[in-house]
Amino acid sequence: MPPTNFTIIGENIHCTRVVKRGGIRGHVFDDGTEAVKFRVDGELEFVKVPPHFEKTQPYQQGNLKHFMIAVWKGVNCDGKDAAEGERYIKYEVDRQTRAGAAYLDLNVDELSHRVGEQIEAMRWLVQFVQSVSDIPPSIDSSNSEIIQAGLEAYDGSTGRPMVNSVALERLDTLDLIVEHEAKCIISAAAESGMPENADDRLENATQVIDAASDRGVPFGDMYIDPLFFPVSVDKAYGPHALEAISKLRDRFGGDVHITGGMSNVSFGLPKRALVNETFVKLAVEAGADSGIIDPIQVKIDRAMKLDMDSPRVRYAVDLLEGRDDFAMNYITAYRSGELD
Repeated sequence: MPPTNFTIIGENIHCTRVVKRGGIRGHVFDDGTEAVKFRVDGELEFVKVPPHFEKTQPYQQGNLKHFMIAVWKGVNCDGKDAAEGERYIKYEVDRQTRAGAAYLDLNVDELSHRVGEQIEAMRWLVQFVQSVSDIPPSIDSSNSEIIQAGLEAYDGSTGRPMVNSVALERLDTLDLIVEHEAKCIISAAAESGMPENADDRLENATQVIDAASDRGVPFGDMYIDPLFFPVSVDKAYGPHALEAISKLRDRFGGDVHITGGMSNVSFGLPKRALVNETFVKLAVEAGADSGIIDPIQVKIDRAMKLDMDSPRVRYAVDLLEGRDDFAMNYITAYRSGELD
């Protein structure tokens, strides 16, 4: 289990998530029907892909948006088809909970481009998850209407909910947080784009924190997300993130929480768990006490025990601290087997 002072926000029940067609999670029946496979109590089960999903761009590119399929079935089907979706979501709720998640991040934004359908899906998902979960939801959306629908659907039975996220461009979400006594993730995004450096993150987050404080939201209910980007794209992204964590902790002390999508840093890289867990260790040392992660893939206790002087970890540290242009040293080490 993770350290007791590190709050895990389980990120997986999200309609953007993909598995590969024909990969370890995929299955093709004799009639050509495709499915996502999973095991519950040792028994193999399947979520079959509805025919219309075969026309989508992700499918054509070789991917299955598995939670999108499961949520769609839950919302739109009945009988066996609905049960497949529900069973799959419960399977992930149980896995995330066993792995130490304190909240379950629920996002349906990509299910549809129609707000009405997104709202219906969020209501359904919150109501279903609360019926099978022992931990509260984190209602995740870029649209305040969808957040409102999720909060209204939640009955409070598993604890106070969280909202992901509040940003400068949608400060009205703070009114929902106050009304529903929710905790909140505060984004360091600017009103019209992403921050360019640590100081931008600090300034943007501070403006939202001030607005939240003005509405009576206590520091202890705020989880600040400095925003983490792939270090393979720009070697400055790691140092910017770690510096932002330190500056936020220095400015606001120990009362606020600092979190974020920590696995973002490793997008496009091999051995992602190594990069992610090294970043968790560096982030905690800088002042983070929470993470929006998949606790099945990223083990907090293992991250805390990393030998930061071992050669394989040093490659990841150099990458995350900005000493490896375009991750070339890290990728070369991977190809030569030095990261095994």
